[in-house]
Amino acid sequence: MGCLVVLVSFVTPRFVLLVLWLFTNYLARAFGGWFWPTLGFFVLPTTTIAYAIAKNAFATPSGGLKAGGVLLIVLGVAVDLGLLGGGGRGLGKRAERARDR
Repeated sequence: MGCLVVLVSFVTPRFVLLVLWLFTNYLARAFGGWFWPTLGFFVLPTTTIAYAIAKNAFATPSGGLKAGGVLLIVLGVAVDLGLLGGGGRGLGKRAERARDR
C-alpha cells in the first residue's frame, strides 16, 4: 500500500501538467516557451505548477510576482523536496527496527 501512495504522488503532478499543456494555454502564458515546463515535468513538477499559478494569478502589472505568488512557489519547492527525500527517513527507521530484532 505504501508503494502505491508513493507512485500516485509522483504521477499526479505530472498528470496535472500534461492536462494543462494539452487542454489550456496556462503553461504557455506563464513560461512563454516549451523548455522550462518540460524540464519542470521531469525534475520539479509541483514547483512548475506553482510557478504557473503564481505567474497567472499573482503577477503584478509590471510582470513581477506578489508575495502570495512567491509563497506559493516556496510551498511547491517544499512539496517537491518532500516527495524526493521523504523515503530516506522511513528507510532509516526500518533499518533501526531490523537491527533491534
